[in-house]
Amino acid sequence: MNSQSVPNLTIGPLRREDIDAVAFDLDGTLVDSAPDIRRALNLALEEAGLARFDLDTVRAWIGDGPDALVRAALVRQGLGGDAALHARLRTTFDAATLAAPLACGHVFEGIAGLVAGLRRTLPMAVVTNKPTRLARAVLDAAGLLPAMAWVHGADTAAARKPAPVLLQAAACQLGVSPARLLMVGDGAADLLAAHAAGAPAALVAWGYGGHAAGEAIAAATLPCWRIATPQQLLLALTLRTGRHREDEEERTTSR
Repeated sequence: MNSQSVPNLTIGPLRREDIDAVAFDLDGTLVDSAPDIRRALNLALEEAGLARFDLDTVRAWIGDGPDALVRAALVRQGLGGDAALHARLRTTFDAATLAAPLACGHVFEGIAGLVAGLRRTLPMAVVTNKPTRLARAVLDAAGLLPAMAWVHGADTAAARKPAPVLLQAAACQLGVSPARLLMVGDGAADLLAAHAAGAPAALVAWGYGGHAAGEAIAAATLPCWRIATPQQLLLALTLRTGRHREDEEERTTSR
């Protein structure tokens, strides 16, 4: 989708002085975990004697959490109504993920520098549709867990983005207003959750859900910043400008 299709989404520059904390999505935003998600899903499917799926297919299913992922795999094989099989696959999927959280995937290029740079100035949290236990395991394997003040995973169906529950909880735990908590993600669910919570949002270009997220923006006219690289986001969130710089200088001088 080209920029001309959403002409009403100009919301001005992303400025450090407007943001007090940052919430990141996990899969497709901080880490390219699709290969690991595919591996865990295919292990579960193979154990149950079912067909496996290629990476492109699995990548398109990522974003709504493991239950939605398992459901998509079962529906594709005409078994969407088998609750017992679903539970069995989910148990195996979780075990495989915990055993090797990031054996095949990797942290996106530039993310380590972004997180290290922001850690000096802004508190950060992860808000993900992956259950908290799995999310913490992936973040730990990626070396990003120590930088995150909180990890909010979707441990119940009702908490999953696009519901605002996780973002609201993150804002409360971080001690900031949702209006000053920047949601950074790659998918429509991230933007919709931010909108529902009254939080600003940034859509990254390197993730899995960019096309679908673009459709959500066009449909709901959701304002967001478009972020091409982690370095662009780091610069925007660490640059003091105008009145903010003057206020910082005044506080420093008065000490």
